[in-house]
Amino acid sequence: MTILKIEKLPHNKFVPEYKTEGAAGMDLCAAISEPIILKPLERALIPTGLKIELEHGYEAQIRPRSGLSIKHGITLINCVGTIDEDYRGEVCIPVVNLSNETYTIQPDERIAQMIIAKVEQAVIEVTTELTATVRGSGGFGSTGK
Repeated sequence: MTILKIEKLPHNKFVPEYKTEGAAGMDLCAAISEPIILKPLERALIPTGLKIELEHGYEAQIRPRSGLSIKHGITLINCVGTIDEDYRGEVCIPVVNLSNETYTIQPDERIAQMIIAKVEQAVIEVTTELTATVRGSGGFGSTGK
């Protein structure tokens, strides 16, 4: 089990928590004092009021909340965001409204989820040729529908 250190900033009311015993992610809330209105295709960077410290060899993945995505078209600009172990600034969530309707983010609303994952840095080896495979260079849709 890894330890996640969290620093709550003055504008934060909530510490992230796992909502069920089997949950992979913990919810992050909008640490804002006033609602933020997102028009269709509009983007905003939403503060969480949290700073984190990860153990060596771990990252925090920021992912959309499925309910906001399917019901309201609110998702992350970069789909899955990565917070590196050496980042110490405030965790902010880059959201976008992909719906045709205006959406209002309310103070303290759950806007994303954070997953802690083990990572490994690769040793880079430059080569002139790669090992052949059955798939080869077949791209999108090359293995079926």
